[in-house]
Amino acid sequence: MTFYHLFTLALIQGITEFLPVSSSGHLILLPRLTNFSDQGLLIDVSVHIGTLTAVIVYFWKDSLSLLKGFYDLTLGDRTSKSAKLVKFLTVATIPVIILGLIFKLTDFIEVIRNIKVIGYTMIIFGVILYLADRLNSNTRTEPNNYPKDAIVLGLWQSIALIPGTSRSGVTITAARILGYERKNAARIAMLMSIPTILASGTVEIADIWYQANLAHLSDAVVVSLLSFIFAFFALTLMMKLLKSINFTPYVIYRVALGILLLFIAYT
Repeated sequence: MTFYHLFTLALIQGITEFLPVSSSGHLILLPRLTNFSDQGLLIDVSVHIGTLTAVIVYFWKDSLSLLKGFYDLTLGDRTSKSAKLVKFLTVATIPVIILGLIFKLTDFIEVIRNIKVIGYTMIIFGVILYLADRLNSNTRTEPNNYPKDAIVLGLWQSIALIPGTSRSGVTITAARILGYERKNAARIAMLMSIPTILASGTVEIADIWYQANLAHLSDAVVVSLLSFIFAFFALTLMMKLLKSINFTPYVIYRVALGILLLFIAYT
């Protein structure tokens, strides 16, 4: 793959992974709307490794808390703040793992990987995000309502398996509906991405373990590093902007892109 192709993939993944605009939808669209070939599973895994690393580094305090939580649980301490966070994220990840396995075993995900689906989901879930952001309170900061909130957020996150929905977008939407303030809704969505990306990445690595071309490993390293850089700066910018703006700019982008995609699909 050319450096320009790798750079473009990393830029798209890095910027859109944490914004509520669907990174997977953009990656699916890239080969369909350009002359680029499909990037393949190895590169898909690599860009997600880069963005996952960006989350861990940016939320380094929470990442250390998760490690402490695992340690506390091994010692039988289930009441520490860190242990509660681990349990919360574990429960929240279960729905997407179950539904993801169903989609994978039935090949349903391939059926819905098309421009029409992405167009509709961009619009529908953009409008839902707008309503959730505008009509709900800003009172909650920490995910302390266990296990109710974990189950609700987990079910919403599983919807993101539909291309164009946006994992961060639907989890932020769910968190806003539950009353979390904007910045903390985004933080919860980002923390939920850690076990989710790890789980999906593990499955994908198992698929490519015996198929990986060693000649392509250098491409994987380059695109992973680039996606980390872009994702870290995009995440930093979004979290800063949420102090002064709402999610409406992202909603406008989603709806505009959805309308354009439907126009292309039907004409």
